[in-house]
Amino acid sequence: MSRKSILRRQMLVLGVSLTTLLNVSSLQAAETIKPVLLKVPLAFPSALPAVKSSILWIADQAALISNGSLKIKTYEPGKLVPPFEILDAVSRGKVNAGFSISGYWAGKIPAANIFSSVPFGPESGEFMAWLYYGNGRALYQEMYQQAGYSVKVIPCAMLAPESGGWFKQPINTAEDLKGLKLRFYGLGGKVFSNLGASVSLIPGSEVFPALERGAIDATEFSQPAIDQMLGFHKVAKYNYFPGWHQQASIIELLINQNSWQSMHPSQQATLEALCKAAMTNTLAQGEAIQYQAMQKNINERGVTNLYWSPEMLALFEDTWQQVVSEESKDPFFKKVWEDLATFRANYEIWQRHAFLPRDTGDSAH
Repeated sequence: MSRKSILRRQMLVLGVSLTTLLNVSSLQAAETIKPVLLKVPLAFPSALPAVKSSILWIADQAALISNGSLKIKTYEPGKLVPPFEILDAVSRGKVNAGFSISGYWAGKIPAANIFSSVPFGPESGEFMAWLYYGNGRALYQEMYQQAGYSVKVIPCAMLAPESGGWFKQPINTAEDLKGLKLRFYGLGGKVFSNLGASVSLIPGSEVFPALERGAIDATEFSQPAIDQMLGFHKVAKYNYFPGWHQQASIIELLINQNSWQSMHPSQQATLEALCKAAMTNTLAQGEAIQYQAMQKNINERGVTNLYWSPEMLALFEDTWQQVVSEESKDPFFKKVWEDLATFRANYEIWQRHAFLPRDTGDSAH
């Protein structure tokens, strides 16, 4: 046999061996990836756009990208776990995941409000910058750990600015807020409380009935495109802007810590990547669909869109600084707030130079 023939045969044997080795390695790798089913109770109805473009979209994509090794099944609010009990249920392992907003746990963890939305900013770009390239995500995870919750948290939706609330009567002065019964979320709700309003936080599915029967006089919930689905325009005809209390909002995916640790790294990476993609997806969708709802409110529903007066915005901002001082009595809130404030102080030079000034427009449209 010629030397060339021997060399050809050796190369053929080597090629077969490498192919066999790769096939065996692939089979072994596949065998180590155990299928995972995440059962995810929702804090918000699946019909809402932000839920569709986040966790429902993720459920479709996860099964596709993982070739079926990672599946997600969602449950409407209250079907598996009540919205305000999702954190406890995930931590205890009653369910292995949940989709909610951290401000729902602020009664137990004051700093949780910061990781959902912050009055008077940051807006979406700055918020994501702090989360992904500042200390935001590390502090977010630390918050749950130091509070004794056994969960992995992943930011999984970014909402565009919300409206400033739906009111049955115009709000022109601080006096108009005193004694007002309203549903208001998070740290913005604390601002209204300090201004003399009676503030409650109730799940989205309960807001319209409360507004309709007069249990509350006013409410905020989300963006115009979402609010219209809940029917607030049928009862309250004054929709205020801007949503100074929620210029950007984060929705979270919670995963039981033991469940997370048992997942294959590729499954973990799939969830991380999909949640980051969903941040973009929900923000883009939110920016795209608001004007249709606002136009319909004006042209067909008798709604007046109002921009908060400079005096009212100044009042809210001054009162917000009081709330910060009060909330900072909690050590971990203070730790997170100071970190975010430092990031924002550094970011300010970029913000001031990089963006065009904005015209707030008329007070009513």
